[in-house]
Amino acid sequence: MKTFITRTISALFFVAIMLGGILYTSFTFFLLFFIVNFFALQEYFRLVRKIDPEYEQISSWHRYGVLIASCGIMMAFSGDQFGGETLSLGFLGWAIAIVFMMVLPLGEILMNNTFSLKNMGYSALGLLYVTISMGMLVDMRNNDVLQFTLPSGKPIGYLVPLLLIIFIWINDTMAYIVGSLIGRTPFFPTISPKKTTEGSIGGMILAVATAGVFGWFWGRTVLPFQHWLALAGIAAVFGTTGDLLESKLKRLAGVKDSGNMMPGHGGFLDRFDSLLLASPFAWLYVYFFLH
Repeated sequence: MKTFITRTISALFFVAIMLGGILYTSFTFFLLFFIVNFFALQEYFRLVRKIDPEYEQISSWHRYGVLIASCGIMMAFSGDQFGGETLSLGFLGWAIAIVFMMVLPLGEILMNNTFSLKNMGYSALGLLYVTISMGMLVDMRNNDVLQFTLPSGKPIGYLVPLLLIIFIWINDTMAYIVGSLIGRTPFFPTISPKKTTEGSIGGMILAVATAGVFGWFWGRTVLPFQHWLALAGIAAVFGTTGDLLESKLKRLAGVKDSGNMMPGHGGFLDRFDSLLLASPFAWLYVYFFLH
């Protein structure tokens, strides 16, 4: 009972922080996912160190340089939204990211007795897996091309990221409920023994169905109906894949949770694993089909 209360309180606190950051202003949206990226990337690096102890031997220059480059990339995705006329946060971010990504390999060679392309690859993969995904969310929120409006004319740039998060949550919740009721066939037993095929498929179907009902009756004034279905499908399919991918990393690392951000809920990667893989595909869909 005590564990249930702790999980519930921490979940409510988490939802409040998420909604506040997403809905309040474009800057709070950026700040929210800037922080998520910073801690999720460190959790990824901790998993890699457990999977391959050789990664533990990287220099301090490498360790902190990648984090600084990651922060620069996130800033770069904000574009010219924040800052003055001569210097924006996005321009400063591009400068930091380019400098550190160019100088990092050189510093690694000079400051470490053994230069490992494998270790550089682990770091680059972390930037691709975590930082680029989070940056794409910021871009969907702040890019002027992707600003959607209500019938009243009020801009809602947070629409697609918020829908993506909601559809992922619906998919996860429905998959758990369906799996608990009728789940019999293991989905990927070597990666996530508790997931069932019935639950995963049921979650995807119900997530798309929920999006379709809401989009048909209330959402067509904001987005055409087919986009509600497509975004829900992206969230369900790639969100589930993202969850399995992070579960595989944890299994290889021999840990239950990626961190301890929230009591009873694990770390940042545990909370945002689905979003990390769904975000790039949503970004591609928005740019090529939606805007």
